[in-house]
Amino acid sequence: MAEIGVIFLLLAAVAALATLANRIRVPYPILLVLSGLALAFVPPDFLPRYDLDPEVVFVLFLPPLLFASAFFTSWRDFKRNLRPIGLLAVGLVLVTVVAVAAVAHYVVGLSWAAAFVLGAVVSPTDAIAATAIAQRLGVPRRIVTLLEGESLLNDATGIVAYRIAYGVAAGAFTFSLFGAGLQFVVGAIGGVAVGIAVGWVVVRSFAMLNDTPVEIVVSLLAPFAAYLAAEELPHLFWHELLGFGAEPFFSGVLAAVAGGLYVGRSSPTIMSPTSRLEGAAVWNVVVFLLNGLAFILIGLQFPEILSGLRGEYTTGQLVLYATAVSLAVILVRILWVFPATYLPRMAFRSIRERDPAPPWRSVAVISWAGMRGVISLAAALALPETIASRDLILFLTFNVILATLVLQGLSLPFLIRALGLEDDGSVEREETYARVATADAALARIEELAEEEWVREDTAERVRGMYGYRRGRFVARKMGVDDDGYEERSQNFQRLLHELVQAQRDALVRLRNEGAISDEALHRIERDLDLEEARLEV
Repeated sequence: MAEIGVIFLLLAAVAALATLANRIRVPYPILLVLSGLALAFVPPDFLPRYDLDPEVVFVLFLPPLLFASAFFTSWRDFKRNLRPIGLLAVGLVLVTVVAVAAVAHYVVGLSWAAAFVLGAVVSPTDAIAATAIAQRLGVPRRIVTLLEGESLLNDATGIVAYRIAYGVAAGAFTFSLFGAGLQFVVGAIGGVAVGIAVGWVVVRSFAMLNDTPVEIVVSLLAPFAAYLAAEELPHLFWHELLGFGAEPFFSGVLAAVAGGLYVGRSSPTIMSPTSRLEGAAVWNVVVFLLNGLAFILIGLQFPEILSGLRGEYTTGQLVLYATAVSLAVILVRILWVFPATYLPRMAFRSIRERDPAPPWRSVAVISWAGMRGVISLAAALALPETIASRDLILFLTFNVILATLVLQGLSLPFLIRALGLEDDGSVEREETYARVATADAALARIEELAEEEWVREDTAERVRGMYGYRRGRFVARKMGVDDDGYEERSQNFQRLLHELVQAQRDALVRLRNEGAISDEALHRIERDLDLEEARLEV
């Protein structure tokens, strides 16, 4: 019962703090981490401690968050930006591992094995913090695409590097560059293949189902199926892989990402409208709660982390070590992003012509958006007590998370505003283009159906007028000229319909309160009114 009470309190805290974060315009991951840190110092008599189990993060938190993010990712934009995403998600992660390891060895005094473990732990960025800030501030779409793509893929690189570094530190095997590279390739290909296979099964199941709750449950189970299948399948076929004796594994992270991309790409044709509406609502809540719990649990771990270091290091040493490692994480990203952006374009004409260099202001934002999160902490917590300097690795990891989230997270909005970056409007332009095209398709279909016996002429004329008006409105928006006043007339029309829907809703509630109809009847009609009102926002 105590654990249930703690979870209830944490969920209530997440809801309250997220509301406060919106009011004071602070990214909610930052406020949740700081609040968790404050709650950690509440006496255990008032707030029982909850130790974060790394397996909970890797199995419960990571698959659905990655799956949901991939589900809503634009495959077209992801594919177009695969080269820069790869430089961030693979190249930058590996460079960060080496750079942090060097600092940890020469400044902190960790052994090379422990230093590489720390480098692998803090190498991947968080999957939500930077993109949440960028989307809220309306930066150019390509920046959001790069940050989303990086966060989807860099966990896989970081976890592979972590497993190899951990194996070396634990004495399980001797490091081999060839073996490590081969494991990365095998893990990546295997993870993607498993994810696509699970996605295919999910898509086929949607095609056979006609039950919205069941479809939503299947979608919730899909990320766990992809992740666990990728993690467990290799052990069914062989015991050892590659030349350095490592335990074989496919990337569960890439499996969840590939499955999410596959299902998301297919969802418009295989899911019913009701399933998409209700499923989106369910997933929004799930993602919010998982993110909120993850960030607040980060802060709650601090007393345990600090307790393992008492008496071993002075306060000055800990501050020095934390500052050095955090600066290394921040600076190596800046020193990588600018050359990785411009040098390939300078060296290869084909890249320069196909993908012209972005403005330096966009590159500056990407270089500063390197916040770390719960995956880094979970990887550090997963280290067994037998690993040398485990407590110090945990402490340094926590401080990197805190420094990047607070320092970079709080300053990123100011940086974006100072650089004058604004949304380029590409999504709105594409939406307007698509609305004109879909209206054209509807008008063409009306003409085809007008001769059918079951279509009345007055009905066809009324629908023709509705879609003709809609087409004219979006053509005017596309051309930037609205001499006929489409937008003003549309807003007035929407205002009128809002009033009519509200009148219907008031009458519905009155009938329920008078006992003339049941709550079930109310909810059925209420849903129709909600959908009608939501439609008015178009």
